[in-house]
Amino acid sequence: MQQTATLGVIGGSGLYALLEGAREVEVATPYGPPSDPLVLGEVGGRTVAFVPRHGHDHRFPPHRIPYRANLWALRSLGVRQVLAPCAVGGLRAELGPGSLVVPDQLVDRTSGRTQTFHETGAVHVPFAEPYCPTGRAVAARLAAEAGWPVTAAGTMVVVEGPRFSTRAESRWFSAQGWDVVNMTGHPEAVLARELALCYTAVALVTDLDAGVEDGQTVTQAEVFRVFADNTARLRTLLLDVLAALPEQRDCPCGSALDGIALDLELP
Repeated sequence: MQQTATLGVIGGSGLYALLEGAREVEVATPYGPPSDPLVLGEVGGRTVAFVPRHGHDHRFPPHRIPYRANLWALRSLGVRQVLAPCAVGGLRAELGPGSLVVPDQLVDRTSGRTQTFHETGAVHVPFAEPYCPTGRAVAARLAAEAGWPVTAAGTMVVVEGPRFSTRAESRWFSAQGWDVVNMTGHPEAVLARELALCYTAVALVTDLDAGVEDGQTVTQAEVFRVFADNTARLRTLLLDVLAALPEQRDCPCGSALDGIALDLELP
């Protein structure tokens, strides 16, 4: 019997332990296998599908993640609302390590990544508001109630990676008024929109980016340490958000494809 879920999470492997009755599901997609077999479990009486963005062993660097397969696999299981926790660098001094941002805007500075499911025809999805307003509101409210230093809106600039930014790049991003920098938020967000999914990024600040403070630099060890220090707390927040998301969607995400002639059949 085909397994089904309505909620999805794309994130780190730290969430496995909190999914009750977790079971692995192999999902084939037209875009190859997802990063790992999906894991299904129960949260608040609802079935959640989880996929580790980088693979359980972190074998996929940001530019090699099978983004299309991950999103397609989630939708094929019935997922319509996705939470996407991620690590980010702060571009403002007040966004220090351990703070949380629920972005409302995205700037793409990646290069060479396949960022669409569509190879033919005119399929232009609206993307002025890249994140789900309902998911954002729930995540920001619950983060504040849990005592997180949370910023309920902001712009996330996504860079190609896997290297970190130069100091000049970091200062440029900050000068544009952007708030955090990340390597995985695109094309994930636009692929979710092409599948008419609700997509909510929950960004944990692990460092101040290289140009924010004089002498500041970013190291992989520090990023991993801060993320690990906050993993348990972030898991708890994500599970609370999943349980609080409305069962019936009332946002514009589900109608994003209305009036558009698609060149493929969605699962």
